[in-house]
Amino acid sequence: MARKSGNGGAEAEVDFSYFGGAESLTEGKRSPRRTLVVSPTEKDNRQSYPGPPQDPADFLWLMTEEPHRSRRMAILKAHPEVTKLMGHEPLTKYVVLGVVSLQLFIAVQLRHSHPLSFWFLFLAYAVGGTANHNLFLAIHEITHNLAFKGVNTNKALAVFANIPIGIPYSAAFKKYHIEHHKHLGEDGIDTDLPTNFELLCLNNVLGKTFFATFQILFYALRPGFVRTQTPTRWHLINLVVQLVFDYILVQTFGIRPLLYLLFSSFFAGSLHPCAGHFIAEHYVWDGLNQETYSYYGPLNVLAYNVGYHNEHHDFPSIPWTRLSALRTLAPEFYDTIPSHPSWPMVIVNFIRDPEVGMFARVKRAGKGGRLSGQVTPSGSDRD
Repeated sequence: MARKSGNGGAEAEVDFSYFGGAESLTEGKRSPRRTLVVSPTEKDNRQSYPGPPQDPADFLWLMTEEPHRSRRMAILKAHPEVTKLMGHEPLTKYVVLGVVSLQLFIAVQLRHSHPLSFWFLFLAYAVGGTANHNLFLAIHEITHNLAFKGVNTNKALAVFANIPIGIPYSAAFKKYHIEHHKHLGEDGIDTDLPTNFELLCLNNVLGKTFFATFQILFYALRPGFVRTQTPTRWHLINLVVQLVFDYILVQTFGIRPLLYLLFSSFFAGSLHPCAGHFIAEHYVWDGLNQETYSYYGPLNVLAYNVGYHNEHHDFPSIPWTRLSALRTLAPEFYDTIPSHPSWPMVIVNFIRDPEVGMFARVKRAGKGGRLSGQVTPSGSDRD
């Protein structure tokens, strides 16, 4: 499916077959079946139909291994210089400091505003939601030990980045997220996957709307039901620092600054443009067995380039500032993979399209065995 668009008299053809799950604003109505044609011919008219719609009564169970390890090996073989992109990014700590400072400044300034007033809610959604989403993804980046060379220094920065979020979660997120990388799609291990209960209750427009609105609660509560963790000293540090900060903030400025921060966290994981990445990253679309999608649009500027998600899963030891360089280095591996052109439209189409829903996730039978929650050398976690 393609359309010509004009630009100063020149026309360029946009191949929408490479767009997975959500149209761009220029495409218009969503086609009932997104297609992928790597080598289009006149015979197939640039279209190919990979298979019937997925059965909405169950997840997509696969026996194949997750795709990122094999692609990582192939890229390392074709482009051994990719290792030069790995390492920590000093800029991260300054961005975190700036965003934390911004959130605390706004929170204190709103200490005399009613929590249900227009400006309070507007700032909590537009500024606070964006800022706290940025901090979610800062913690994601720091989880891979990409802000500092030292493991404990990264953990301390994650606790600091957690402060404006209002609820301690950075220590617990670390182990869950590392397991998500090492055991992508494995049932009972990868807590990013919806549960059978969610599949049963949320597989309709109303249920999907509820899920998209309260995504942050699902991601906060689901891991505890699926796979509990043994607390460590960093869980305790995270908890104590957050509770002490919240207490001091309320005692000094009242409850409203804390409410601003909590509202910001809720909006950051709700119907917010940036929150589209939660659905965009690993839901499958249009009959394709592709379980990771990237997004290369402008919202990456606010989100530590998390849209480069195939690139991130292929090389989690490459920091956010160099993920675009990875795509440029290996275009033969990334430019032929369908990607999302719009995070907000992913949310819209997830809700309205009957061929995608809670069921549209790849699952694999869990391998069991002892899981350490540790990452590999370039992002090692030995504490």
